[in-house]
Amino acid sequence: MEEQKVSSKVVIITGAAGGIGLATALRFAADGASVAGWDVSDKAAATFETEIRQAGGEPFFQVVDVTDPQAVEAAVNAVVDKWGAVDVVVNNAGIVRDAQLVKMNGTGTVKSMPEESWDSVIDVNLKGVFITTRAVVPQMIRQGRGVILNAASVVALNGNFGQTNYVASKAGVIGMTRTWARELGKHNIRVNAVAPGFIATDMLKSMPPDILDNMIDHTPIRRVGKPEDVANAYFWLASDQASFVHGAVLSVDGGMVIGT
Repeated sequence: MEEQKVSSKVVIITGAAGGIGLATALRFAADGASVAGWDVSDKAAATFETEIRQAGGEPFFQVVDVTDPQAVEAAVNAVVDKWGAVDVVVNNAGIVRDAQLVKMNGTGTVKSMPEESWDSVIDVNLKGVFITTRAVVPQMIRQGRGVILNAASVVALNGNFGQTNYVASKAGVIGMTRTWARELGKHNIRVNAVAPGFIATDMLKSMPPDILDNMIDHTPIRRVGKPEDVANAYFWLASDQASFVHGAVLSVDGGMVIGT
């Protein structure tokens, strides 16, 4: 089978307005890909489209709530109408709502994780991946090729204090990745996940300095990651150089898994 150059690929990236999502969009754009960036707000639309063009790609910013099946279906159809295919999907959109399961003092329960925090994280981080992937797979089957890349996390492998909801969502993503790899390989659709460690995004900047320093101490490379580190992993997994990588979970964590 003839290799398809990245410059000819159509890529959908969820949560593309900033952080890892934007870095990933720019990485694909640098090789001339057509990039549809999805986000729940249009605040970054103009900036996204300008940066993608400057990087060498063709942009298409779409306001999409990945928890809304109708909105996702409409957005996928719009991409196919515009470019005729969907070659790569990067399911990057995600949120955190951290809290301990139960926090107590000597007199009883002080606070616990609200159900709303559980529901919102599961909806975006897990259900959103399901809805988006379900919407694009029929198109990929029809065209006879595709790559699905899912954002997992290092904490899905080891757990993390105060992140019951986030860890559950990312562990679920790993399970879906492996299931879809079994189901979709026969259609020439590859499915993999990336498990970032602690990456220098706005999400990380909100952490207290002492906690961040402790994370770095447990990372053998002794630094936090850059969004570009994860973007490069997505780009390689989407390329034909990774044509026999399927059902894998690639840790991009500076060795944190072995450093814990």
